[in-house]
Amino acid sequence: MALQALNPHRHAAAVSPAPSPVPRRGHPPPQPLLHLPPRRRLAAGAPAARRRCRRLGSHQRGQEAWGTARGGGEDGRKDTDLATLGNLCVDVVLSVPQLPPAPWEERKAYMERLAASPPDQKFWEAGGNCNLAFAAARLGLSCSTLGHVGEEIYGKFLLDVLQVEGISVVGMLENTNAAACRQAYETLLCWVLVDPFQKHGFADFSEEPAFNWIRKLPADIRTAIHHSKILFCNGYAFDEFFPDVIASSIDCAIDSGTAVFFDPGPRGKSLLHGTLDEQRTLEHALRLSDVLLLTSDEAEALTNIRNPVQAGQELLKRGIRTKQVVIKMGSKGSIMVTKNTISCAPAFKIDVLDTVGCGDSFTAAIAFGFLHDLPAVNTLTLANAVGAATATCCGAGRNVARLDKVLQLLREADLNEEDTLWTELIEGNSLCMVSILSGMARNGFSEQIVHVPVTKVVSDLLPMLEAVLERSAVQA
Repeated sequence: MALQALNPHRHAAAVSPAPSPVPRRGHPPPQPLLHLPPRRRLAAGAPAARRRCRRLGSHQRGQEAWGTARGGGEDGRKDTDLATLGNLCVDVVLSVPQLPPAPWEERKAYMERLAASPPDQKFWEAGGNCNLAFAAARLGLSCSTLGHVGEEIYGKFLLDVLQVEGISVVGMLENTNAAACRQAYETLLCWVLVDPFQKHGFADFSEEPAFNWIRKLPADIRTAIHHSKILFCNGYAFDEFFPDVIASSIDCAIDSGTAVFFDPGPRGKSLLHGTLDEQRTLEHALRLSDVLLLTSDEAEALTNIRNPVQAGQELLKRGIRTKQVVIKMGSKGSIMVTKNTISCAPAFKIDVLDTVGCGDSFTAAIAFGFLHDLPAVNTLTLANAVGAATATCCGAGRNVARLDKVLQLLREADLNEEDTLWTELIEGNSLCMVSILSGMARNGFSEQIVHVPVTKVVSDLLPMLEAVLERSAVQA
């Protein structure tokens, strides 16, 4: 994910080299991020801040009116498929001769010097939840991003990029107090710094959320959630907003009949041991979300259960509204656990170039399947294909999966099948129906285990996706 290292250690006192991820299939690992908190500059007062909210509204698909573009028509229809909460940032990808020094003051001075002069725009890319929005929009979903974008050059870049992709933006300034409105906060930047030895470190200078002036959920954000079919939130939102704001967003979605998708990400484990408010809001999100998305390691961290299927079942059991728990297993594939079923889909065989943004792309396809009420195996197959399509590109942002590449992978249907893996994971689950995506013919059958031919799944998915591709071509 693009915000992989955003505020990873809230009270870190020094920058220390972190172990690099293990490369897959001989390719370099994704590059890490360093977070420099947004700087503040004085504006002309509250009216200027309000004008900026309206300006954000003008960057909408087809330059629509603000009231309509934010996600709802006057009749109250849910005309936005997916809204993402927070994590709107610009990644600045730079090679540096050496990493920031360890002492706090020296490290801060280093980052301030680096940020004083904007790097060439060729080093910029949209990051964070933009990855998810891009991938979802390319699947034909109507998307809205909810968060803060500043007026400076980075914010204008981000708004322009989102507009080109047909993604609307709803700004978060309304309902702040007068003192906060006099502060014009700049767009969140995530610095991707790599030294000649491909080493990296983490730095953070703030113990509070980046946007700590947001104390209440703005009215425009509530309206946008109300008119969205899905609200997506992840653990990185805790680095931007106070827990109460996140909990209010989830409550607003539930009250509006909007489905909640929550991905705790790597922050989930630290939130378990965070402040009391963080712990409560994490539990709130885990229990009240309709769909939970986690890696197998993240599921284990939250449940202390190593088997991802059993961990998913435990999270489902703890949930009040939870309908699906989706476990991402990287190059092995993915699993979806529901009340009475377990569905497994092996990954597609590809040459991995860069894994940044794969999880976000995967989530976009899960949302597509949820909205179209697809069978679980079909949803997982599409999600694996979209994630794999992103992995064949370099970097995230505008480089995430394009539909033509997704269609190519589906048509080739070259699966990385490991029968023993699925057998071990589902062992002992005698009460659930198990469906496994398969590329090979199977002799015999089991009343509880159904092998679903990939050819059948692909034949179901292709007409839907080809229609999306055709519509996109016409609109272009």
